Amino acid sequence: MRTGRLAFALPGLAALAWGMVLAIQFALHSFRDGRSAIAFFIGGPVLHDALVAPFVGLIGLVISRWVGRLWRTPVRLGAAISGVLALLAVPAVWRAYAGQHNPGLDDRNYTAGLLIAVAVVWVLVVAWGVFRRRRHRPPKPLPAKPTVIQSESPTPGP
Repeated sequence: MRTGRLAFALPGLAALAWGMVLAIQFALHSFRDGRSAIAFFIGGPVLHDALVAPFVGLIGLVISRWVGRLWRTPVRLGAAISGVLALLAVPAVWRAYAGQHNPGLDDRNYTAGLLIAVAVVWVLVVAWGVFRRRRHRPPKPLPAKPTVIQSESPTPGP
């Protein structure tokens, strides 16, 4: 097990070191790039801790209070995936304030793509919830057998 962890840790640490080298080179390239790097490395975590994390916590609390036990996991997962999709789409949807223009990437409607992706996620959430609900449905009780009352009839004699 120790060798396996080391096999995963060494390339990860090498990639981390290379990323730090590239980030430092980018930040030291010009004042504008340095300011952009500070906004990215400091502003992002502050924005996350001040706005995103409390909002996600409140959504989780609402889900746990209002959604039934069998629907909690699908709804939580759907909310998390929707949030990730929205975060990934922000630079493309909010194009006016994004970085440099890349003509090969910007020739599509990212808002429609985001809405379609989120719709697919929630269709899958509903399908998963319905499947779980049907799977955990208590079995139907068996119908009661009719009881036959036998009357005492005289038995025919010899």
